[in-house]
Amino acid sequence: MVVAAVARAAQSQSQTEEYRVKAALLFHFAELVDWPVNAFATDTSPITICTIGQDPFDGELETSLNGKSIGARAIRILHLKEPRDLAGCQMLFVGSNENKRVPSVLAEVGKAPIMTVGESDGFLEHGGMVRLDLEDGKIRFAVNLDASDQAGLKISSRLLLLAETVTGKHK
Repeated sequence: MVVAAVARAAQSQSQTEEYRVKAALLFHFAELVDWPVNAFATDTSPITICTIGQDPFDGELETSLNGKSIGARAIRILHLKEPRDLAGCQMLFVGSNENKRVPSVLAEVGKAPIMTVGESDGFLEHGGMVRLDLEDGKIRFAVNLDASDQAGLKISSRLLLLAETVTGKHK
């Protein structure tokens, strides 16, 4: 029983670290994306990072990003239950625990200026913009430029250079 408890604690700690890194990546993605003017109510509206369904970060988004800002825009975190509540989000994280809902969530996003980030196989193929993968203990990501262009988002070439793969082309 002690070995099982230690293994669970180690897994929990490594998962906490994984989501701490993913939270930092979301912040850096937000720094390297230009949203269209209509994505915000005002020039100083916050950049709202949303999750859908059960929060896979388990509070790590708030811990990592509380008090941070990008330019004049503070970072705000919202945890949503339903895709219909996406109004006001500039970034949406769809965790692997929401695999079955990925197509319907992305359909709800449509062409809205929301950067979609997920961790499910097939996320990009369903129209997501960035997929995060854990490989050999490192987080890698892939980018779908067709999806970002449809939403009117401009992803910096600096971010694209860091991506493991990039599909589509900037128009």
